[in-house]
Amino acid sequence: MRIGSARAVGLVIVALAVAKGVDRAVPGAHVAVGLGLIACLVAIARAQGLTTADLGLARSTWPAGLRWGATAAALVGTAYALSYVTGPVREALPDGEGGLGRTALWTVLAVIPLGTVLPEELAFRGLLLALLGRRYGLLAASLLSSGLFGLWHVVPSLGGGTANATMASVVGADAAGTVVRVLVTVVFTSLAGVVLCCLRLRSGSLLAPVLAHWTVNGLGVIVTLVA
Repeated sequence: MRIGSARAVGLVIVALAVAKGVDRAVPGAHVAVGLGLIACLVAIARAQGLTTADLGLARSTWPAGLRWGATAAALVGTAYALSYVTGPVREALPDGEGGLGRTALWTVLAVIPLGTVLPEELAFRGLLLALLGRRYGLLAASLLSSGLFGLWHVVPSLGGGTANATMASVVGADAAGTVVRVLVTVVFTSLAGVVLCCLRLRSGSLLAPVLAHWTVNGLGVIVTLVA
């Protein structure tokens, strides 16, 4: 049975919230949680009657998605390289392990794509963009889904990790610094969401934002380890 767009949006948000809670409660289950979230999102999409074209997964869009995604990945790689060779940026990073081990490769090749990139892109640039687009138009849908993407990163911004530690060293680790860190994270990821929406709409394919997102996260891990 087809459900209303507003209710479907609510179901997507609930699925995201539940996945986030389970992921934090069960250490080491990131990939399993991501795959479970993908299954839930696919079920919601089918119940709503969304097609592969609506989600940006139509086979005819794959070539354009790969072209746009590869271009975006190359730009991201260039930005990382320029940032790394800049003294202040490199010095702000904690000392890495000096190379990539099996754990790091597993993280880059499996944990990030299956546990983070694919479920997030399917949710925010797939279902939410399509559902909100039906109701409000693509421009508003891009802004709304990007805003939700930014809010999705509130909980991670409160945790540990290299990015949070680096930002805390700049803005401070007290209450005021934490507020600043959360606000910066939400604004930055919301803007990143807008860019990813543009890639999705311009290419017509979800592959473009998937490749860009994967490159950002994967290179982030690599740069941290070799810093």
